[in-house]
Amino acid sequence: MQGINQPKIIITGIRGGSGKTILSLGLCIALKRQGFRIVPFKKGPDYIDAAWLSCAANHPCFNLDQFLMTDEQIVRSFLTRSAGADLSLVEGNRGLFDGVDEKGSYSSAELAKRLDLPVILVMDVTKMTRTAAALALGCRLFDPEVEIKGVVLNNVAQAKHESVVRRSIEDATGMPVLGAIRRMKKDPLPMRHLGVTPAFEYDGAVNALNELGRLIEDSVDVQAIKNIAENSSPLSFKLATSAQAIKPSGKVKIGVFRDRAFQFYYPENLEAIEKHGAELVFIDSLRDTTLPDVDGLYIGGGFPETQAKELSANLGMRNSVFEKIEAGLPCYAECGGLMYLGESIVWEGVSYPMAGVLGWEFEMQKRPVGHGYSAMKTVRENCFHRLGREITGHEFHYSRPVLKNKARKGEFVCEVTRGFGFDGKQEGLVYKNVFGTYIHVHALGNIDWATGFVEHVRMQRMK
Repeated sequence: MQGINQPKIIITGIRGGSGKTILSLGLCIALKRQGFRIVPFKKGPDYIDAAWLSCAANHPCFNLDQFLMTDEQIVRSFLTRSAGADLSLVEGNRGLFDGVDEKGSYSSAELAKRLDLPVILVMDVTKMTRTAAALALGCRLFDPEVEIKGVVLNNVAQAKHESVVRRSIEDATGMPVLGAIRRMKKDPLPMRHLGVTPAFEYDGAVNALNELGRLIEDSVDVQAIKNIAENSSPLSFKLATSAQAIKPSGKVKIGVFRDRAFQFYYPENLEAIEKHGAELVFIDSLRDTTLPDVDGLYIGGGFPETQAKELSANLGMRNSVFEKIEAGLPCYAECGGLMYLGESIVWEGVSYPMAGVLGWEFEMQKRPVGHGYSAMKTVRENCFHRLGREITGHEFHYSRPVLKNKARKGEFVCEVTRGFGFDGKQEGLVYKNVFGTYIHVHALGNIDWATGFVEHVRMQRMK
């Protein structure tokens, strides 16, 4: 067993929506202004908060998730990514102890214990005074192994409200209140139908982050939080195996749609593809009129529905994708990428033609169709995932597929073992060299994913 001293902290809340994202982003900005190199992490399968954290820290944000990754993969990733950082900041998800079951499995608290992360607890104290102390005390006593080092109040009404709540918490728990964020007239981050608008899509992202930085500097004891991080317990770890070096057998070019419509990519996934010998070529599906010379295509998730009019209007790109895939171009498409390859997307009552590779129309619903951790098992031979392989991931989609063209129905090669997937039973839609799925995978938890994808691209290029 080894140990390493490393400035680190996790920002958590009483529940989702407590204000932990506001504090996390503002801290990144405030500390960056002081000249610190911050490496951000997001607990859970989250792309949107992670992208905002990446913008705030001016550094890639990596995900840590106990369902998607093994314990050793989490520790290794955290140690590797944090090397050289002045401070590693982890933003939790949901409430501190909230997990997938009554034991709080995969919760922020469990992650904090595994990585020896001191906890800053954000509390929304709307219409609350001494009850806030009861909640804070309950969190401190609920699991003594979780080191809650301080509390930050959110949605404070005025000075008297802050004073009463602050004294109540400090008297009852012995924990310091490290700051109080006043109630704001409007949300500092832009919201829309699926929550926070992605930073990629928001032209005012830089200004919003700078405002949050000033807010946290004025409302929170940033130095105290920095001191807590610097005095965190050494991370104890034991890695059973060393990371294996990958020896790629020749370069291939893989195009990646990355723009306002498609932004959901784990940095670890793109790194894994590169490590297996691929050169990434980034493509703007809204403005580029044709595919560049690539050997394969990776279309991740995002919000193609909000950009459906522009995507549909770019006939040159739609035709190029259709023609190249018909000619055998390998393509891995997740969620939004799957929707783009379909016949059309129905958004706000209007049907917008898409690439037409797959004979399915994707109708947007008012409520989530699939949401949460998910898994699928390969039950038919295919070129992307080994037969019998269990593939874990997560899904969050509002679209429902409807078959419109039986000639392009494709074949499902996976069955859903957790979650909803394509239709509650089937997943992994294969058509020619396309693999389409609603399930987002994380490369660290599915170590064969990048290998299978890149090798299939390489083999098709050699034909």
